[in-house]
Amino acid sequence: MPPKDSIANTFLVSLTLCIVCSVMVSSAAVALKDTQETNKKLDRQRNIIEAAGLSENARSLSGKDVQTIFDSIERKLVDLSTGEYVENPDESFEPRKAAKIEAENADIKPIGGGIGIAKREKMTWVYLVKNKSGQLDQVILPIYGKGLWSTLYGYVALKNDFETLNGLTFYEHGETPGLGGEIENPKWKAQWHDIHVWDGDREDSNLRIGVAKGTPSGEDEMYKVDGLSGATITSRGVDALLKYWFSSDGFAPYLKKLAAEKGASNGSANS
Repeated sequence: MPPKDSIANTFLVSLTLCIVCSVMVSSAAVALKDTQETNKKLDRQRNIIEAAGLSENARSLSGKDVQTIFDSIERKLVDLSTGEYVENPDESFEPRKAAKIEAENADIKPIGGGIGIAKREKMTWVYLVKNKSGQLDQVILPIYGKGLWSTLYGYVALKNDFETLNGLTFYEHGETPGLGGEIENPKWKAQWHDIHVWDGDREDSNLRIGVAKGTPSGEDEMYKVDGLSGATITSRGVDALLKYWFSSDGFAPYLKKLAAEKGASNGSANS
């Protein structure tokens, strides 16, 4: 056996320590995987509840309370190209995984500067909030796109005119705290309430929603919110991803369908 202070013994001790630590970290990661996934799912549910304004403080809700509220929300799988619901969907379908599979993804075309991502899933989950009469009150849509350092993942809730925002949240990102990370600031998120998406028919040429370079004024106040101070690229990212997901390549076909269904329903009720 080499002397305690020899190079060989130092190397042997270091190697043994590295192996032991690696085993411990790997074991902890495996043991905690289910808990981590559960917490991620719970956080996404909290963000959906927050975007829809279904709780005054969704962040403080217990897991049981979150589940109770979330169980009242209907989840549907939508084909983004047609805007139609997918019949008998696979409940285990994961859009983020599908976006990486050639047979299950589609090209992302640049709208308003593009969102910095080449492919998106062909189908995704949307969330429907209904009133006590069973009528659709809100629809909550998943959104994502590149910021400065990361991909921003969030949800946007629309009122039942399907063109006015009720709320917006981001549940995952890696932006700089105090700068781009301010997309999580409650004061900034509150600005998105009652923001309009289009200034006419739900066509790409009428898309007005976005983030202003300064403080929006005049007519822009209906469609834009203040940019994040010191976070120009993150602000541009939010602007671009909203324009993309409300475009004809995103949720516009689905929202047109919902608006047409509501119009037909109102027509039947008035006849």
